[in-house]
Amino acid sequence: MDFGASMFFTDYSMTPAELGQALEARGFESVWAPEHSHIPSSRLTPPAGGGELGKQYYDVMDPFVTLTAAAMATKTLKVATGVCLVIQRDTVQTAKLVASIDQVSGGRFLFGIGGGWNAEEMADHGTAFATRFKLMRERIAAMKEIWTRSEPEYHGEIVDVPKMRTWPKPVQKPHPPIIVGGAFPQSARRAIRYGDGWVPNASRPQYADVTEFLPQFRQMTAEAGRDLATIPVSIFGAPENLDRLKRFRDQGIARAVVTLPSAKGDEILPVLDRWAVLIRQTVH
Repeated sequence: MDFGASMFFTDYSMTPAELGQALEARGFESVWAPEHSHIPSSRLTPPAGGGELGKQYYDVMDPFVTLTAAAMATKTLKVATGVCLVIQRDTVQTAKLVASIDQVSGGRFLFGIGGGWNAEEMADHGTAFATRFKLMRERIAAMKEIWTRSEPEYHGEIVDVPKMRTWPKPVQKPHPPIIVGGAFPQSARRAIRYGDGWVPNASRPQYADVTEFLPQFRQMTAEAGRDLATIPVSIFGAPENLDRLKRFRDQGIARAVVTLPSAKGDEILPVLDRWAVLIRQTVH
């Protein structure tokens, strides 16, 4: 089982380069950057996880910028969006961003995606909340064409990409892994339909145990005719608990991702040191 760490990178947190180097030195496999372009002042939509919306949601930097900085400061660490709100981004430009960061990182990019929860935020981008998941599916389908064909085109119900020529293509073939974030069962179905991984969040209030759905997920995967090995499961919000981590490992979880606060190194590094011990104890 691999280990990742997620942080809302802000102007008051560790820099992506600092965190990336600290993670790589301690045996982490990946760093994950979430995304919000902005938070509308109306604040009509409650947070997906409940409670108050933290300041970091307003302040988070663009994930493709921060992950590029992390990639340039490291050698083996994978860089991942966790998650990219593709429903708020232009299809062609996002395809180029993904291919570009995969190129400059030497094939270390993981494309974590999600449909989002803030209806007002996506409305400001012209996205309808009710059809956001169809939009996400069609945008990913169009991007796959762009990444894999010399003259791609895509014609869906919402997304239309005329025949074009666009480079670079990603280093990873056929493209970086599409890792679908979200709750069971809907996001699990999306991951099985067009993804290369699924990420539920252990910290969500609807989960007493985030892994209780694994048997159903595996059955759904088999019924869809897909090989379970092609849709590895990662867990966001992994607890700092050795027994639980070992259970994740024994259950076949591919990756455990810890959520870090947006803070400087004097607060984060001691946490990472504790996790380095847990990683060694879990792996060996």
